[in-house]
Amino acid sequence: MVGTKPPEAAAINADEDPYRAVKIARAMRAGPTRITRDATIAELDRHGNMARILRSGSNGWICTPGDENRIGDPPMCVDELGMQWFKDAFARRPRPTNKAPGLCYMLCGATQHSNTDPADKTSPPIPIGPHWMILWPFDAAHCGLPTTVRDAGAWVMFAGTPYAYLHICGTPWDGNEYLSGDEAVWTMQYSRRHPS
Repeated sequence: MVGTKPPEAAAINADEDPYRAVKIARAMRAGPTRITRDATIAELDRHGNMARILRSGSNGWICTPGDENRIGDPPMCVDELGMQWFKDAFARRPRPTNKAPGLCYMLCGATQHSNTDPADKTSPPIPIGPHWMILWPFDAAHCGLPTTVRDAGAWVMFAGTPYAYLHICGTPWDGNEYLSGDEAVWTMQYSRRHPS
């Protein structure tokens, strides 16, 4: 189970790592409070395994502080099925083995080498704003979704590969909540017209 401490993961006390509180705070900003408050906070190794437990949790989610100096290592909060997806990707398995959709929040944003190749470790970084992901095979053509990096909306990342997944920009709480009796106010946005 994701929330349990594996034997190889060593708990850390504050004397061993003076940056522990900073790492925990960064990991907790990656997801919604209702998840992060009871999540295990851990550092991952390059294979997606828990290398060090910074704080034990009880809800089956893992939040990681990431490493802002490494492309593709953002702070994130991921459930057990999503963690399996990441482990499979890190291990370069031919396809993910999670049996149902996994969830992942990266509300601090991220950098990635490629939008099309999950194994790319050499292309220049692509900055990606706050987002969350449904880690389950998505067929972009079937869904009618774009496959290009966007600053709003959604797209299918790694389209055409077994690791294609739905990438949703922003947070699930963007926008105004409807309350009974509210009136609808329709708005429109304009964008610049590019000369032909």
